[in-house]
Amino acid sequence: MPASSPAHPRRRRRTNRLFVTAAGALTVGALAAAALPGSASADERHGEGHRPGRYQDVQLLSFNDLHGNLEPPTGSSGRVTELQPDGTTKTIDAGGAAYLATHLRQAREGNAYSITAAGGDMVGASPLISGLFHDEPTIEALNELELDVTSVGNHEFDEGAAELSRLQNGGCHPTDGCYTDQEFQGADFPYLAANVLNEKTRKPLLKPYWVWQKRDVKVGFIGVTLEGTPNIVSAEGVKGLVFKDEVETINKYAKELRRKGVKSIVALIHEGGFPASQSYNYDCDAPGAGDGISGPIADIAKNVSPDVDALVTGHTHNAYVCTIPDPAGKPRTVTSAASFGRLYTDTTLTYDRRTGDIARTAVKSANHVVSRDVPKAPDMTRLIDKWNTLAAPIGGRPIGYISGDIVKDGTESPLGDLIADAQLAYARTLDPETDLALMNPGGIRASLTYAASGGEGDGVVTFAEAFTVQPFANTVNLQTFTGAQLIQALKEQVSGSNEAAPKILQVSDGLTWTLDLTKSGADRVVTDSVRLNGEPIDPSASYRVATNSFLAGGGDGFTTLGQGADDLVGDDDLAALEQYLTAHSSAGSPLAPPAADRITIVK
Repeated sequence: MPASSPAHPRRRRRTNRLFVTAAGALTVGALAAAALPGSASADERHGEGHRPGRYQDVQLLSFNDLHGNLEPPTGSSGRVTELQPDGTTKTIDAGGAAYLATHLRQAREGNAYSITAAGGDMVGASPLISGLFHDEPTIEALNELELDVTSVGNHEFDEGAAELSRLQNGGCHPTDGCYTDQEFQGADFPYLAANVLNEKTRKPLLKPYWVWQKRDVKVGFIGVTLEGTPNIVSAEGVKGLVFKDEVETINKYAKELRRKGVKSIVALIHEGGFPASQSYNYDCDAPGAGDGISGPIADIAKNVSPDVDALVTGHTHNAYVCTIPDPAGKPRTVTSAASFGRLYTDTTLTYDRRTGDIARTAVKSANHVVSRDVPKAPDMTRLIDKWNTLAAPIGGRPIGYISGDIVKDGTESPLGDLIADAQLAYARTLDPETDLALMNPGGIRASLTYAASGGEGDGVVTFAEAFTVQPFANTVNLQTFTGAQLIQALKEQVSGSNEAAPKILQVSDGLTWTLDLTKSGADRVVTDSVRLNGEPIDPSASYRVATNSFLAGGGDGFTTLGQGADDLVGDDDLAALEQYLTAHSSAGSPLAPPAADRITIVK
């Protein structure tokens, strides 16, 4: 396959790489690094005037779930846990696109063959600096990071297929227009969506795969998102689209790539797993570590064709570098770099020129921290400053005051309680008979931190910080449910599609119930414990319930919440939070973190 010029010749690309388009860290070895005949450094193997050796190391740098976090994320969202040699752990501040750029550029030094790939959710659920501008700043930043290719994730569909196409191809926003005096140019890199089909044509929405080539070395990339994307994205966002099985899709296109002579293949999969440890450098292949990783990606990895040499994954925001046997029983590397740009993965793929395939016995991989002890990349800093200047008049406005961190972590979180209370208060301005509010935990994207950020004083909550917490522009919806439906909705937290990975709803003041973790499935919700203002829920009575529009559409597996009566659609949920903070806090009387004592947990 001959090399071609870049897919986007109008913009700068690395000069030492050619492309073909088609339809400080502790090392965790994904596989034992076996010595190969004729092994040598990249420069020695393919230096000018020298005949290349049989084996060529190809560097694969990867990350996932950036979610528009161009600035260093705050609170727990901006830290990683590192396992120490003595078995203890420590936390490290991490993330920020200006630091990520520096780390990636340093990692590429000395690697003549280097590819940068991502596992989806580059945009969506983004902080104000990106979300306010429909994520154009993040696409520009990814271009500066010299990203080569990414799969789509579920959040790439938050604003629908047409908006995703605009992010790929460029052009001003259809309603907001251009934000600067230059038209948005779109992504320098291809988005891959092999398992996302147009409902009418049954053809992939975007390219299913892409091939990187330098001289005689070719590596193919297949990109998919999780088949269950329609369950976690608004119905409008996936309208007219069909999401196919991940394994079947990858295997189909792996065969097609091999027919075209591409035998080295990497799958970019926006689906993930759950490691046995939360330390980014945990060795999940160590003796006694068990399976190392569980969850959907484990089953996918066991069934994806042996033609695929490595899997870059995401979605669960976890960090791991593991091996899982392919269907032929051969170990294969599976990686994920947490989220928000806090880590990147450096994988060495040893390409065998004789076979055109990856010599998997030589694959090595490790996650590395995007620490903040390196210089910020000047070009990325200028990009961030440009968009911050545009966002400042909106984002810097104070909307409330808090006396301490209000975190989003935990089965029931203080921030979850606050948001549910805010939605209940707002809903009662529309209907005074509203009884309670429910909030999905996945809709809470960051904690509210007491420490100053963005230049404001300690304890001040700005609009930008609140936007980072709730960036989806959902509305607050009111519906009427029977008591039996309400209890069924609570059971759906831990059953059906949520049984393996429960999604515990955050509840407003007055609603209490018990979660019994000694039981399984729906039985984990103790029915007799569900009470409103101290009174048991009456299965035959009617209750007026406030949720966001995502839950009101049955999102996150809460099908019962999509079956309410007497719908009333209110303002957006961020406005509800702003109104609540303004009404319940001041500089002299800041809001204290809620106690998070509404759900009793039995272990």
